[in-house]
Amino acid sequence: MNIMKRIMLIIAYDGTNYCGFQVQPNGVTVQELVNRAVSDLTGEVIHTIGASRTDAGVHARGNVVVFDTEARMPGDKYSYALNPRLPDDIKVQLSREVPPDFHPRYTDTIKTYEYRILNRRMPDPTRRLNTLFNYFSLDADRMNTAAKYLEGTHDFRSFQASGETNPDKETVRTIYRASVTRGSAEDGNEDLITFRITGNGFLYNMVRILAGTLIEIGRGKIDPEQMEKIIEARSREAAGPTAPPQGLTLVEIRYPEWEPDFCEKHEAEV
Repeated sequence: MNIMKRIMLIIAYDGTNYCGFQVQPNGVTVQELVNRAVSDLTGEVIHTIGASRTDAGVHARGNVVVFDTEARMPGDKYSYALNPRLPDDIKVQLSREVPPDFHPRYTDTIKTYEYRILNRRMPDPTRRLNTLFNYFSLDADRMNTAAKYLEGTHDFRSFQASGETNPDKETVRTIYRASVTRGSAEDGNEDLITFRITGNGFLYNMVRILAGTLIEIGRGKIDPEQMEKIIEARSREAAGPTAPPQGLTLVEIRYPEWEPDFCEKHEAEV
């Protein structure tokens, strides 16, 4: 008799062609195709559990899913076996067996996101799928000054999507690091601005609202120091617009109980 075991996959994907990560009836999703590939491989009906339900058009380099199977294949071999069964814009980066009670959403996490802005006079069609084009001159230093106000433990209700239906939802989060940088001429990325943020969790659309607010600051429409007052307002009306999805990438998800040294380093920076 085969023993049931739980397998973790770290998945990267270009979200352009999908209606988000989570299975839904309105269109093709990343999770749907991963479920299909795993089911085809194991001969079982598999429903994966995902760590982050990224929206339509949002990308990932390190989303996490788990599934239970009685297949005998070693955990580290699933990545090699699944990738030929997945489309070119979805690929497994790593696979391994995890404890049977491990849950990717209900275990404490440290998540990192990036929002990329192509800041130049004309669009670059080769970068249209994973950056937001913005032709207004943006001051990355102003944006970085504002981003530093995000670090620490705060109530981020001002950056929660206005459509959130649960008024009692916990909106306090800890941000370990937030920065905005512009690439250099030496690396050929002087027109690329990257907002990178690491924290113990994020509200729905929080990173995109933060990015939209930082863009307004970069344009000079909001003073960097105003970010502190926007946080204190605890009102969606105080923050800037929600930036479009294509600039957002889920970079990685780390689990403190598995990687204590990594996580303690981030916590010490707060």
